[in-house]
Amino acid sequence: MLTDIEISNQASPQAISDIATKLGILTDELTSFGHAKAKVDPALLTRLTTKEEGKLIIVTAVTPTPHGEGKTVTTIGLTQGLAHIGKKSCACIRQPSMGPVFGIKGGAAGGGYAQVIPMQEMNLHLTGDIHAVSSAHNLAAAALDARLFHETRLGEAEFTRQSEQAALNIDPQQILWRRVIDHNERSLRHITVGLGPINGPEHDSGFDITAASELMAILALSQNLTDMRKRIGRLVLAMDTAEKPITAEDLGVAGAMTAIMVETIKPTLMQTLNGQPCLIHAGPFANIAHGNSSIIADKIALKLADFVVTEAGFGSDMGFEKFCNIKVRESGKQPDAAVLVVTLKALKANSGITCDADINKPDMQRLQAGFTNLNWHINNVTKYGVPVVVAINHFPADTQSELDWLQQAVSKTTAFGCEISQSFAQGASGAEQLAKAVVAATEQASDFKFLYDTNTSIISKLLTIGESGYGANSVKLTTLATEQMQRFEMLGFSHLPVCIAKTPMSISHDPSIKGVPTNFELPITELRLNAGAGFITALVGKVMTMPGLNIKPNYLNIDIDEAGNIVGLD
Repeated sequence: MLTDIEISNQASPQAISDIATKLGILTDELTSFGHAKAKVDPALLTRLTTKEEGKLIIVTAVTPTPHGEGKTVTTIGLTQGLAHIGKKSCACIRQPSMGPVFGIKGGAAGGGYAQVIPMQEMNLHLTGDIHAVSSAHNLAAAALDARLFHETRLGEAEFTRQSEQAALNIDPQQILWRRVIDHNERSLRHITVGLGPINGPEHDSGFDITAASELMAILALSQNLTDMRKRIGRLVLAMDTAEKPITAEDLGVAGAMTAIMVETIKPTLMQTLNGQPCLIHAGPFANIAHGNSSIIADKIALKLADFVVTEAGFGSDMGFEKFCNIKVRESGKQPDAAVLVVTLKALKANSGITCDADINKPDMQRLQAGFTNLNWHINNVTKYGVPVVVAINHFPADTQSELDWLQQAVSKTTAFGCEISQSFAQGASGAEQLAKAVVAATEQASDFKFLYDTNTSIISKLLTIGESGYGANSVKLTTLATEQMQRFEMLGFSHLPVCIAKTPMSISHDPSIKGVPTNFELPITELRLNAGAGFITALVGKVMTMPGLNIKPNYLNIDIDEAGNIVGLD
């Protein structure tokens, strides 16, 4: 079979203006970026105010493994499959970060015959939104350090006289705003800035990957440009010497940050291999952020299509939980159905049984042991009152006997249905049965419910997520996290939902614990206030907000050929 990029390069994309017209977007609502992608103006929502919304389908997965489960493949394949059975559909997914593209994970455009094309344009830069987020974020960091430098150099009275601004009295030991870059760079996790006599007060800092920036979360959760501007103004960048928060509005940088990001408010329209529309917007990771594409893209798609397929990052304990408890609270739009992606390999890898045998070969013992992980995720989705269809993403080495056993096992669970998806190899036709099952699931009565009440205390929300969300016995906060929690409550932020940042490789905080972890304590090491985005991030265990490159990164495979075409990107 051809590689993903070979399939993409051999495809003949339709003009993006034709894709837009088919979806219902007018010419003056579209700004083209070449033949294959275009920005969509959210102002079209005013025109569509009275139009009924379509059905929203959220795609999630079992606990991820290094073998890949194919969640984006299934998202795109299902979108194509819905069109194949005569339904007007649109996908909404996140913009890929170049960190994973050049690191270990690779691209995020789907794969095989279920991908967004041209995949190289989607995976590298797209229309520049991530770069704009990085620039706006780092402007705030530069402005903060410049303000600290000048106030320290001149003193409060002289600074006020010369600048005609009130002194902020920034505490250099409580600067909360780190810098960002869209690459995996472990050497920048912890740095010291301001070195030297003329470079400002010395203080600790560091870099996060841009996908972890609060600005990325703000982009994903904003209702419109005005809302985004207000949220940026609420960003807490530092504390002053009196322990009061200093916001981007206080610093006077919020307007300029918004100006840098003004075009990012518009989702990017592309297409799947069979010409179905796909809106790509925002890119927060699901392990260290809330892991879902934008509310604005969903709103546009729901007004223009009958079925909208979006995905939440990693397993249902990660992106799906945050979709329900963070994104739905902001958007007000509940999912009509969920799709839970699984593979035979994923269940064997999640079995907890150490084995040297080839994971592609039949192994009923490991498959049956790993089924507990799938059953946990099925129950996790259904506890939110969302009907769930299990999608078995088919691989060439899968045996019919194991597939039959798995479908039979799923039939005894609370799942609405279970279908085998072969969209990677067959495209739209390979997702036909899955599409029919999902349509049927969306016709069920909805009984959506949140996991917790945001009006409870921060510790109560942490306990609920730890115990009901992951199966922990309890949570344990470090001294630092306890102090931060008390500060946030004192400042009036206890009403915010909580975003857990943890390993995606286990339901617990420990990536080595597979299957369904039990009898564990969830260690909360640090809390971070995201007043603009509207949630509190809780760092769990050894999670890091800046990834590092592995020993054999994907950039080793990527190059250009003699004709200037990108090769090796998958």
